[in-house]
Amino acid sequence: VDKAIGMVTNAATKLGANKTQIDGQKTFVDTLMKANDRTIGILVDADIEEESTKLKALQTQQQLAVQSLSIANSASQNVMSLFR
Repeated sequence: VDKAIGMVTNAATKLGANKTQIDGQKTFVDTLMKANDRTIGILVDADIEEESTKLKALQTQQQLAVQSLSIANSASQNVMSLFR
């Protein structure tokens, strides 16, 4: 009986040590996952900001092109009025 109690105690000790190791690894993986989620969020935000900046630049170019065409049309009309 003493030998059986000793074997059960050894098995329980090993199980306890394994549980402690698994808990530590779980905590480590949870920390890594949280850091990964934060990093992905930062990258997505940066990408969205970059695309927003590109869109604003393209919209500005479009507005300038429209204004240039408007100026060119009015200038050509002024020139044509000189020949009437």
